Amino acid sequence: MEYALVLLTLGIVFALYMTWGVGANDVANAMGTSVGSGAITVKKAILIAAVFEFAGAFLAGGHVTGTIRKGIIDANAVPSPEILVYGMLSALLAAGVWLMVASYYGWPVSTTHTIVGALVGFGMVGLGFDAVEWKVVGGIVASWLISPLIGATIAFVLAQSVRKFILDTDSPFENAKKYGPVYVFLMGVLIALVTMFKGLKHLSLELSTGQSVLVAIVVGLIVAFVGRTLLRRISPVDADAERDFHYASVEKVFAPLCVFTACSMAFAHGSNDVANGIGPLAAIVSIIDTGEVAQESALPLWILVLGGVGIVLGLATMGYRVMKTIGTKITELTPSRGFCAELAAASTVVLASRLGLPVSTTHIIVGAVLGVGLARGIAAIDLRVVVGIVTSWVVTLPIGAALAAFFFFFFKGVFL
Repeated sequence: MEYALVLLTLGIVFALYMTWGVGANDVANAMGTSVGSGAITVKKAILIAAVFEFAGAFLAGGHVTGTIRKGIIDANAVPSPEILVYGMLSALLAAGVWLMVASYYGWPVSTTHTIVGALVGFGMVGLGFDAVEWKVVGGIVASWLISPLIGATIAFVLAQSVRKFILDTDSPFENAKKYGPVYVFLMGVLIALVTMFKGLKHLSLELSTGQSVLVAIVVGLIVAFVGRTLLRRISPVDADAERDFHYASVEKVFAPLCVFTACSMAFAHGSNDVANGIGPLAAIVSIIDTGEVAQESALPLWILVLGGVGIVLGLATMGYRVMKTIGTKITELTPSRGFCAELAAASTVVLASRLGLPVSTTHIIVGAVLGVGLARGIAAIDLRVVVGIVTSWVVTLPIGAALAAFFFFFFKGVFL
């Protein structure tokens, strides 16, 4: 192609911009509850997430990716390689712009759905209405209801169990240490499954579902044993703190569990969602190198590093805004509630992965936070914030599509 170097440079810049948006918006899924509950500070969350997100993207981000993410567009409908390059550029830029706007206002939107909307926009104007796989898009739209509903239900049950077995008893602190290993076991099993299903799926571990569950149970037992040993060493807080906040000692037990779960979810997110930003870049590089449109594109090491760096930069510069929304604005969180929300999110991710449901981690964690809030009654939730979040979900696809369509015509006009 005549403008190969220019197009490659634009692809790199736009991919960095897009992954910056992923870091600014999506990383709050893992860290928002820990920050909002007071388990860790914003600065510590940024440092922890930076390490685990980058590790997930770099170590388990995959060696190949689908040329067109999520099967939204039929690759066979692309008339020429140049058209797909313009489409990928427009999708990256459109997604980056929308994620920047959403992050600025603290709206937790799905980065996956953002890039999907952008691809739909390019597909409709660049390839034709029939080139878009509308059944896949329909499944994604349905997930707007499915994801938060499942997450909220599981979180509600977990929060009620903590209330029944620990908080509403005569000895909350002793019962927290007694039942804590059970929750640690559940956490170990689910986090192991999330890591295998989402965080390590690119490493070609040929394990069946049964084998994965067996490995997860072993991990859960080990984590539970370690957790039991550590929980025994936790002493109650001083009398003044206990008088001011009745469950201060109990929350001291749940705080480290909340952080551990968040770290694991960050690793899984980095490995899985980094492809939203670098997948289109990989397609551009592949087309420039070969001059052909392939079903899958290689992910060179430098592209994975680029994606990891972009995520960390986005998290460090604007990630606190969405963290604040998830952690403090929907409902008041404590470490025990934050732990229930993260555990519910992990459960939903595992369930959705096995059932093949196109769910969004963003929608799941928001639903889970709603669930722990509902466990204390509807008055514990700020419905105005919830309405604003849901509205941002609904407009993500059409806005992404409209921006991508505009940018596609722009690039096509400039280069053709």
